[in-house]
Amino acid sequence: MSETQQDSRPNLRKTRVGVVVSDKMNKTIVVEHIARVPHPDFKKIVKKSKKYYVHDEKGEATIGDKVRIVETKPISKSKCWALEEIISH
Repeated sequence: MSETQQDSRPNLRKTRVGVVVSDKMNKTIVVEHIARVPHPDFKKIVKKSKKYYVHDEKGEATIGDKVRIVETKPISKSKCWALEEIISH
């Protein structure tokens, strides 16, 4: 692949914004992401929530923080997300 093709590729890492619901594990937080999506049959906007196990190397996030997480290579069996930044405490 040439240099120009590599530069034109979009960023392949997914990002999510959510709220920390647990910080009891060592270097791991649980983040709940709530997405507003249309119902497939009725087209009404509904909330879907999903919890992600997120790697927090420094242990700086606490319960209730709004954080941005980014997809990474698998760190453990259930962790493939990392803390990118804390948006608000």
